[in-house]
Amino acid sequence: MKEVTSSEDRKSLLAIARNAISESLGLAPGPPIPSPPGSGGVFVTLKLNGMLRGCIGRLRSNSPIGITVAQMARAAAFEDPRFPSLTKEEFNRIEMEISRLSGFFPIDANKVEVGLHGLLLSLGSRSGLLLPQVPGEQGWDREAFLSGLCSKAGLDDRSWENPNAKLEAFTAEVFGNE
Repeated sequence: MKEVTSSEDRKSLLAIARNAISESLGLAPGPPIPSPPGSGGVFVTLKLNGMLRGCIGRLRSNSPIGITVAQMARAAAFEDPRFPSLTKEEFNRIEMEISRLSGFFPIDANKVEVGLHGLLLSLGSRSGLLLPQVPGEQGWDREAFLSGLCSKAGLDDRSWENPNAKLEAFTAEVFGNE
């Protein structure tokens, strides 16, 4: 995916995310940061000591990108049902990663490129999404990626082969504060 976010815009979006969480914790936020141009789908991932601490996103958004990033940062910190709310003690130790999503497009499972594509699988009332960086972090090949996607959706293994399943791909521009 071609980079669409400048280095300065990346810094701004990370600062917007950090400010949103800081303010929600009752801490003094940094100075107001103007939103970079653009809109679209965004995921904010929080890690603590290299382990996932929260990840929430929006597939699509027409709001300014800064507003969406702030909302998703707060959601990742306080609304991810897999984790308790982020604490003030954890705040200064979290690592933050933002994934700006491309548009979604249908894809054949044999065309999925590990490390390039993120995937969304829908079948009946169930759906699951995995960001492009997940299979690399897990050491998965294409088959394991597709199986992991089925598991995330709460579906049987190999459900992507079901003729009623809808498999969509996207790419993401991923950046963080290492």
